Amino acid sequence: MKPTEPSSTVSCPRHLQFQIGRDSHGNWVVQDKRGICGGLFINRVEALRFAMFENGNRPEAVVMVPGVFELDINRKGPARHAPANGNSPTQRKTA
Repeated sequence: MKPTEPSSTVSCPRHLQFQIGRDSHGNWVVQDKRGICGGLFINRVEALRFAMFENGNRPEAVVMVPGVFELDINRKGPARHAPANGNSPTQRKTA
């Protein structure tokens, strides 16, 4: 990398807990539970590698999310994901 090129990664605090899952397009998503950092990855191996590196190699701080897990860069608070049945946790069923 040339000195004038920006870094492609942003360092995260080592005490973070990460969630990993797939978005509706099939990309692998990593996001910490507080919404501080994360990213999109082309495969599970790279997503897990990022999460482990950023949390100080603590496997207990990485959770695989079932269902659809969308990267939310505007989030304030806990991550939201759709259950494996495809229903959004914010959707309400009406009779």
